[in-house]
Amino acid sequence: MSETIADIGEFGLIRHIGDVLPPSGAPVGFGDDSAVIDIAGPVVAGVDTMVAGRHFKHEWASAEDVGHRAAGAAMADIAAMGGRCVALLVALSLPAETEVSWVVDLMTGIRDEAEELGAAVVGGDVTRSDNTVVSVTALGTTGRAVTRSGARPGDVVAMAGRQGWAAAGLTVLSRGFRSPRALVQAYQRPRPPYDSGPSAAAAGATAMIDVSDGLLADVHHLARASGVLVDLDSSAIPVADQLTETSSAFNVDPLTWVLAGGDDHSLVATFPAGSQLPGMFTVIGRVGQAASSGAGVAVDGRLWSGQGGGHEHFR
Repeated sequence: MSETIADIGEFGLIRHIGDVLPPSGAPVGFGDDSAVIDIAGPVVAGVDTMVAGRHFKHEWASAEDVGHRAAGAAMADIAAMGGRCVALLVALSLPAETEVSWVVDLMTGIRDEAEELGAAVVGGDVTRSDNTVVSVTALGTTGRAVTRSGARPGDVVAMAGRQGWAAAGLTVLSRGFRSPRALVQAYQRPRPPYDSGPSAAAAGATAMIDVSDGLLADVHHLARASGVLVDLDSSAIPVADQLTETSSAFNVDPLTWVLAGGDDHSLVATFPAGSQLPGMFTVIGRVGQAASSGAGVAVDGRLWSGQGGGHEHFR
């Protein structure tokens, strides 16, 4: 039987985690009561939590996959503010019977995802619990923070990154299949467009959001925060061939995955009309005056009711 956390204890586990992580370059990094990092300018901070059985299933994702997903979700939030992640804090709540190798693989995934941006894990915490919970706090820098609340009538709406792929992969897995592999891997290890966030900020984006819970749901958050109506053009939203080809096998409209699916961590931003958009962004809609019923989101001119548009916790 593989070695478990109960066999080596809390501090033995911390030593194993430390062995996975390279030197962070921070003045004080992993292993002390708190990390000390040197950040110039405004600090952008965000946290994302993944719970086994709700956000991932062990049979659908390896420990490394979970690590990539957890780190990516947190770092995408930094990108959505126009920032770039520089450091991560990782808090783990784990059953005592968890195999040490699973935790080592998890931290390997987190480390490797962070290294894509030159970021590092600088600290964290471990505790015992009845279920596996992975919580990642991301810290970053930005030259100009872009919030959800700056969209104005007349702006264009644009998206960077893949959308609908992770939702399609989840459908494949939930039906008991493992292919198409590209879609399954998109669910297991999303590819957030990290560089798009700072590029959008530099290009004058007026508002931006990370699409983690579904395109309709998250654009709705942006519209409400800005007090506007966002009208999405379904014909302009990219639908990959892989989605179209797979949808017929599962009797699903591929646009459902694109509009309601989360976990790809694409970025949606608004820009003043006539702006030179960064190359990774595709215009998918327009910003208009709020309807008489209030701010919200529409698709092809039809106001979205708020039903069936994405994930919401506690429902």
